[in-house]
Amino acid sequence: MTAASGSFSLLQRLLHWVMAICILAMLFIGVAMVRTIGPDYLSLISIHKSLGVAILVLALLRLAVRLRKGAPALPYDLPAPVKLAAYLSHLAFYLLMIGMPLIGWAMMSAAGYPIVLAGGLRLPAILPASREMHALLWDAHFYLAMAFFALVLVHIAAALFHLLVRRDEVFKQMTVGTE
Repeated sequence: MTAASGSFSLLQRLLHWVMAICILAMLFIGVAMVRTIGPDYLSLISIHKSLGVAILVLALLRLAVRLRKGAPALPYDLPAPVKLAAYLSHLAFYLLMIGMPLIGWAMMSAAGYPIVLAGGLRLPAILPASREMHALLWDAHFYLAMAFFALVLVHIAAALFHLLVRRDEVFKQMTVGTE
């Protein structure tokens, strides 16, 4: 990882905000999907699958860029436990951004359902069909989605804390940059 500058790169900021929109959309689509049995269900499933694969690809790209470009240092006066919480929350974000789509893909594979994306691209099954595995993965996907939603709320609260209370450069580093 290279030394971090005073701000995230333009590519890092763009990936952050595009993924933020995708992840929020995915969380709300997921909630709508499991709450409906109406005619919109199949459309929501189709969007959910395609968006999940897009998030997986973007997350892998974002991780590669992060490993190459680094990240700006947190404010020197931030307490060590808060710095640790920031590090762990970002690690959790990457694990969830990569893990959730893979669990969804595995869940659909275990159910014997094809993963057909927008444009007709069909992904191969990554697990053999298994009712037990499907049920286990469905539960994991559901509960991790709830944890992901909670993490997003904590992340937004932390961003607002930096913007409105601490008034430091942290929020600016991910919006307009400080370069």
